[in-house]
Amino acid sequence: MGSEGPKSVTIHVTGFKKFHGVAQNPTEITVNGLKDYVEKRGLPAGVTLGSCTVLETAGEGGLPMLLKVIESESSSANGSNNGQVIWLHLGVNSGAMKFAVERLAVNEATFRCADELGWQPQRLPIVSEDGGINQTRKTSCSTESILEFLRKKGFEVTISDDAGRFVCNYVYYHSLRFAQQKGHKSLFVHVPTFNRVNQEEQMEFVAALLEAIASTC
Repeated sequence: MGSEGPKSVTIHVTGFKKFHGVAQNPTEITVNGLKDYVEKRGLPAGVTLGSCTVLETAGEGGLPMLLKVIESESSSANGSNNGQVIWLHLGVNSGAMKFAVERLAVNEATFRCADELGWQPQRLPIVSEDGGINQTRKTSCSTESILEFLRKKGFEVTISDDAGRFVCNYVYYHSLRFAQQKGHKSLFVHVPTFNRVNQEEQMEFVAALLEAIASTC
């Protein structure tokens, strides 16, 4: 594999704004500062950090923005023949002590509280044409390889098969569906709050995560 030379990979990153119970979303701060951080730190050859977008913490009402960003970046990628395109979504799990790489999303929207635009679905399929609420979509990224890469870097990381049923899972499900349609890849990673893992370490983690994704996906 090493003799093939560096792959051309563009990674687009999203985070979320505040939501009920989380006044300061670490993913918003991380995503907003990621481009400057990466410019100083650098990325491996062939790896490009694409768009960095902070989404409203909303399901149906926030979906148009996600679609707009994906369509816009997809058009750019198709026009420039940029190689592999990967969507990395970051969300916060306020009860977590470590980072979690999400292996799959479930076709169910059951929001424990209303999202930031007031929507609170219960046991609804996210995409009705996909079938019932037990349907799942899995990432095509190698989660085990990503986990191994990050652990070697000294980060506390786990693999999760449950991204919840709130906005994180909602966005991930749609992203996995879009990625399959467009020949892209998608991955969701949950991070702790800054009270559990400080801002600098989280930025270091995301920079390492970009390397891990590029080298394993």
